[in-house]
Amino acid sequence: MRTATAMGIETVAVHSDVDAAEPFVLAADQAVSLGGESAAESYLVAEKIIKAANATGADAIHPGYGFLAENADFARQCEAAGLIFVGPRPDAIERMGSKLEAKRLLARRRRAAAS
Repeated sequence: MRTATAMGIETVAVHSDVDAAEPFVLAADQAVSLGGESAAESYLVAEKIIKAANATGADAIHPGYGFLAENADFARQCEAAGLIFVGPRPDAIERMGSKLEAKRLLARRRRAAAS
């Protein structure tokens, strides 16, 4: 949020009921409660986050670090809602989420770069 603010980009924080007074919420230009007390009731409910983005006129979602940041389905839901997902493409999230697939991908790229 500090970087966005420094760049003149307005920010919206979504939060659970118990996080309403947290610094990240107070630092945002706007704040939207997702309700609930647990992550399962708030931060992990993609529909609530997308609804909050649409209600505030946001055009992008930064998923944070954890929770939905590594969820390819969430990235797809953002794209389907016309929102920019600030992070890797859904296919990259899926590939990198599997250690075996990530190793295969890197090996293919190394071979291609060597030839």
